[in-house]
Amino acid sequence: MSNEIELFVSLYTDEDITNLIAKLLRERGFNAISARDVGMLKKSDDEQLEYAVERKMTILVYNRDDFLEIDKKWRAAQRTHYGILISEQFSSRQISEFLRRLSNFLDHVTADEMINLVRYLSDFK
Repeated sequence: MSNEIELFVSLYTDEDITNLIAKLLRERGFNAISARDVGMLKKSDDEQLEYAVERKMTILVYNRDDFLEIDKKWRAAQRTHYGILISEQFSSRQISEFLRRLSNFLDHVTADEMINLVRYLSDFK
């Protein structure tokens, strides 16, 4: 890993999260892609995290239990990931609140701070 500090988190949204979120984040100047954008639908959670890692991206997910287990396996194997951001589910009527929290997260956390961390979007209300 280089000594360069990565300032901005790049976000990869799991397939359970509407691809509209990544699109709206990009419109606001953030680097974000969705599983649908890149043809990763129906891939396993492990494959989703692998995809994010290959691109040094933090993955945004709803399925907390599965990704906490994956994080535990990765830690045991001393593997590096670029962060897991876990969110409660938002309805389509709550998109603006979801985006507000994501923007707050992206404005206050650097990519380097997310290395091997699991964070909760609810901390960014």
